[in-house]
Amino acid sequence: MRVAIAGTNGLAYAIAEGISNNTDHQFIILSRAAKPHLTAKGWQVVVVNYAETHRQNLVFTLAGVGAVISVVWGSAQIALIDAAARAGVRRFAPAEFEGQPALRPATDALDRGKRSALERLRYHQTHSHMQYTSFVCGILYERFSPGGMMASRIGVRSGIGGEGDYLIHITQKRARIPYTTNGQPATICMTSAEDVGKFVAAAIGLQNWPLELRMRGDRMNISRLVHIAEAIRGTHFEKNQYNSQSMQSELALAQASQAIQQQLRVISLIATANGRFDFASANLNTMVNVTPKRFQTWLQEAWADH
Repeated sequence: MRVAIAGTNGLAYAIAEGISNNTDHQFIILSRAAKPHLTAKGWQVVVVNYAETHRQNLVFTLAGVGAVISVVWGSAQIALIDAAARAGVRRFAPAEFEGQPALRPATDALDRGKRSALERLRYHQTHSHMQYTSFVCGILYERFSPGGMMASRIGVRSGIGGEGDYLIHITQKRARIPYTTNGQPATICMTSAEDVGKFVAAAIGLQNWPLELRMRGDRMNISRLVHIAEAIRGTHFEKNQYNSQSMQSELALAQASQAIQQQLRVISLIATANGRFDFASANLNTMVNVTPKRFQTWLQEAWADH
C-alpha cells in the first residue's frame, strides 16, 4: 500500500522509520518545506500547501495513496482530510496519539482541532467510505527525556513540550502526583515514539481498522513512575501531591494571572487524574507482532549519558 505521512516532526519521523524498517509499503512525506535531511535518507518528500487556493494540488498529490497518517493539526488537517476523501484514499489516521478521544471533555484546552477532525472524518466515512482510526498511545515516553518532548521535535508548539511540563522534572528532581477522586495516584499508559512508529507501520496492513487502535509500552500509576525515575537518578525527588480541589485552585490562579503555559500544565494534571491517558485494553498490542520497550528500560537508556 502507498502511504502518505503528513508532517515532519519527531513523531512523523518515527512513523516513517517504522514503515521503512519493518514493511514493504511505499510512502511519501508531506511537508510545507523541503527537508534535505529526510531526502538524504532516500525518502520522498513532497512539498504541499494546505491553503484553500492549493486544495486541487493536494488532491493530485494524494492520488494513488491508500492510507494517510497525519501528524498535522488544525485547519491543515481538515484540508488534508477533505483532499484525501476527494482523492479516493481508503484509510485516514488523524493526529491523535494520546488518550482515547471519547474521554476528552466537550471544551478542551488541549484539543488542537482534534474534535473537528474526527467530526469531518465521520462525515467522509458516511459519504465517501473513507475508513479512519484513532491511534491511541497514552503518554509518550519522550515527555520524560532530557529536554522533554521538544528535544525529539515533538510537541514544539503545544506549549507544554519541555522537560518538567508534565508530571516530572528529572533534572530538577521535582514531581507532581495527581490523585483520583478515590484517593489513589492516577494511572497512565505510555509508549515510546519509536514503538508508536512500529505499531502504526504494522497496523497499516490490517484487514480492517476499528475506530480506535490502542497501543502501549507500559502502564503504571504516577507514584511508581516517580519511583523509577528516582531509582535511575539515584536520588529522592521533591514530590507535590494534588487532589481535585488543589488542582482546581491552581488552575484558577493560573487563569487569574493569564499564565497560559501554567494553565496547560494544570489542565494536563486534571486530565491525568480523570483517567484520560489510561486504558485497560490495548487492542493493537494483541493484533500485531510488536514488542514495545518497557518504560524503565527506556528511561535508563535515555538518561545514561546525563
